[in-house]
Amino acid sequence: MTFFPLSRRLMLALGLSSLALAPMTQAVSAPVAASPAPLSSLVEAVDIPYEQFTLKNGLRVIVHTDRKAPVVAVSVWYHVGSRFEPKGKTGFAHLFEHLMFYGSENADGPFFGRLEDIGATDWNGTTWFDRTNYFETVPTGALDRALFLEADRMGHLLGAVTQAKLDTQRGVVQNEKRMGENEPYGLVEYAQLAAMLPEGHPYRHSTIGSMADLNAASLADVQNWFKTHYGPNNAVLVLAGDIDAPTARAKVEKWFGDIPSGPAPKDVDATVPTLPQDVEKVMHDNVAATRLYRNWIVPGVNSADLPQLDLAMSVFGGLKSSRLDNILVRGEKVAVAVKANVQPFEKLSIAEITVDVKPGQDAAAVGKRLDQLLADYLAKGPTSDEVQRAATRQLSGTIGGLEKVGGFSGKAVTLAEGAVYSNDPGKYKKDLALYAAATPQSVSAAARKWLGRPVFRLTVAPGERSPEDNALAGNATHRPAYFRDPQKPAPAAATPPAPTSIAAPAIEPVKDLEFPKVEHAKLTNGIPVVFARRATVPVIRVSVSFDAGNAADDKAKLGTAGLTTALLDEGTTTRNSIQIAEEQERLGASISAGNGMDTSSVGLYALKPNLDASLRLLADVIRNPAFAPQEVERLRGQVLTRIAAEKTAPMPIAQRLLPPLLYGQAHPYGIPFTGSGTESGVKAVTRADLVAFHDRWLRPDNATIFVAGDTELAEIMPLLEKRFGDWKAPNVAKGTKLFRMDRMMRPSRIILVDKPQSPQSMILAGLLTNKRGIDNPVTLITANEVLGGSSTSRLIMDLRETKGWAYSAGSTLPGVKETMPLLVYAPVQTDKTGASIIAARQDIADFLTSKGTSEAERNQTINSQILSLPGSFETSSDLLGAMMRNRLLERPDDFYEKLPAIYRAMTAADLDKAAREAINPDRLIWVVVGDAKLVRPQLDAVGLPVEMGTLAD
Repeated sequence: MTFFPLSRRLMLALGLSSLALAPMTQAVSAPVAASPAPLSSLVEAVDIPYEQFTLKNGLRVIVHTDRKAPVVAVSVWYHVGSRFEPKGKTGFAHLFEHLMFYGSENADGPFFGRLEDIGATDWNGTTWFDRTNYFETVPTGALDRALFLEADRMGHLLGAVTQAKLDTQRGVVQNEKRMGENEPYGLVEYAQLAAMLPEGHPYRHSTIGSMADLNAASLADVQNWFKTHYGPNNAVLVLAGDIDAPTARAKVEKWFGDIPSGPAPKDVDATVPTLPQDVEKVMHDNVAATRLYRNWIVPGVNSADLPQLDLAMSVFGGLKSSRLDNILVRGEKVAVAVKANVQPFEKLSIAEITVDVKPGQDAAAVGKRLDQLLADYLAKGPTSDEVQRAATRQLSGTIGGLEKVGGFSGKAVTLAEGAVYSNDPGKYKKDLALYAAATPQSVSAAARKWLGRPVFRLTVAPGERSPEDNALAGNATHRPAYFRDPQKPAPAAATPPAPTSIAAPAIEPVKDLEFPKVEHAKLTNGIPVVFARRATVPVIRVSVSFDAGNAADDKAKLGTAGLTTALLDEGTTTRNSIQIAEEQERLGASISAGNGMDTSSVGLYALKPNLDASLRLLADVIRNPAFAPQEVERLRGQVLTRIAAEKTAPMPIAQRLLPPLLYGQAHPYGIPFTGSGTESGVKAVTRADLVAFHDRWLRPDNATIFVAGDTELAEIMPLLEKRFGDWKAPNVAKGTKLFRMDRMMRPSRIILVDKPQSPQSMILAGLLTNKRGIDNPVTLITANEVLGGSSTSRLIMDLRETKGWAYSAGSTLPGVKETMPLLVYAPVQTDKTGASIIAARQDIADFLTSKGTSEAERNQTINSQILSLPGSFETSSDLLGAMMRNRLLERPDDFYEKLPAIYRAMTAADLDKAAREAINPDRLIWVVVGDAKLVRPQLDAVGLPVEMGTLAD
């Protein structure tokens, strides 16, 4: 399901952050080889102590205590996924996961609304080949409510499952399927599974399933699936956070103890097949670059070979300094991107190498070169340094992920995965020990054993999708199940059990957020330092932020800012790009540069033992970029390919087209939200332009350094002073931005962009509010939660939950510094494009007039906002982001601590007043990306002028 809370998902989808930058002044001292912490010490730093017990009904419970914040992660894993689906029932595990979010006998209605009520963060549900999991992080005082909800849908679901719910969620899942297939390379997984796995193999069909099988799913199927697979004896429950084992046992016994066991779980075994010979296939798609794939089926998570093979793939194409990066991208310049990794599953895994061929190059020749490089690698193996760098990266990433108790990669998930797949919650520790002990010989042996077998070679080239490739997705019929032949009644469902009657527990008092102390200092050259401590894991995050961003881009050469950013770690006056990449890998560090709309930041993730050496590398990247001509040309080609790729994907197409329509082309925000610029701009940028941009914007008198993590201000300041204290501004004027709106009228209208063969239409609409980010419009932002910002908002409840026309929908108010837009977003099924716009317009109009915020909506929204605050700042990354937002929007350090009182004072009338003053729905400009021959006739009924739009540049 991967169902992000709306505001976060929209910001990810709309991509209002992109690249970044740095300045060029005096060189620091020549680099000296760093002495990173030994891998054995990193393994020792990763520890999740736990206790476990099993209820009489078979529910296995694992408890980890972490008192850093008053929150508890709840993670329930059922050992069932698409691997367990019989023939004709593909996609059913995932469909059932959706149904589990729509009410149980004692808690009917959308589950995610109830999670928002209790301030849950990091909540979701996902289905994969081997498991289905549900997880949420809740305030400690709301733990009983969360356990009640999870227990009720484990033990008391069927009485609340109706045909109407099944039909609606079937439509939602089918739109999720269309959404994935509408993306470039969206049919690849189907081709891979069909080619590499024999008929009847349990991993051969995709988790999303086929349209025909989804249409055929009945209530009887639902009941049988639940009874067969969702018993407590087929589940693992993990509680991690502000909880101990005795308390956990009492609570779990109370809520789960009376649920009867289900049938004894039956495993579905799966062999690791080998192709009899190499297989080659060519597909066509609306893509910007030809992509070459090399795939093998390899062993599952319990094979000792898998960590070795993972390291082998990292060295070959996963590291930034990988063999493929160094040779095909940096050296021969025939590729713009490469990747090699292993996607692990329980019984088998998929090893994959991809190469995006540089436009204009001979894809067949690049493919032959790729195969030659792989053969050479398998013959000679990796070096000791390569293996160590790959292992260090793996260990460092694991340490960082365990800063959370919940979410997708936190402690609860780590323990649950080990328990479900390996019957060992501590499996992560054994795997890390294998990574740390790996040698060139062990890595080579695994690579030769598994990658020396016959390979599946897939080429996806630009062109029109073929009927045969579309058929791989199982889309032969889109006829919904509820449009049945009236002469053939639907199969009867078994009689559901008599409903139970269990009262939901009250939420215990939850303390308001206690934001960590924020400390301030300055370097001798005046650079401000903003610091907060978070000592959960031995990592430190640093961000050197500049008042620049995409809004500072050169209007005559759009893309200058992004290209400057992209080049920062591609060579300094003392290190080339390979040396920079290798040094990061040895240190377990990661340097990334990025532009938001208003700021450019260069960030560092560092392990505490390697902090000083990591800061030295960060300073060199920021202060001394070389902008070497050959690197400029290489990165220019990559950015141009990226722009071409953006013009093939639905959301980026809309992101590029809408902003100039809202702001006008002269406004700093009137540029593609993707941050990549335009083709003409990127082609025109010279090295001198890059140096000039760097000197004007990425300089010490335009910088602030933010630090969060396992250190003290007194400890970090000397290190920052050593690396940045002598940095002087160049002798050129600092850059300035002019925010001035023009007087052009921008009437509401629809711009239709033709994307033939689209199985779905992307709708992105926008208007300019009368608020700036620095106005701190908290009430308006809260009102938008009701309209489209939450998972129970008006827009998603209408378009997804009531009508089933979309997988996601909503609205957001991006946190830019100056004039804020309201953006409305909905990918919808093609035949409902016009109706979806009509419905969304009506929802917005109703909210702003006759059907304003109800008292229930006000209460749910306010409770959710207040109760979710303690779980929103669990990690050093969370803290860093909060401090940076406060600085950008000119808010005090204690802004988040004061928020609860601000929220409690808001009334429903206040929310309505804020929305009605700031939002004029008659100014909404709608961009629709879809198949024009099918969509255009529908748009005439909307009642707005319709224009055809293009993306010439």
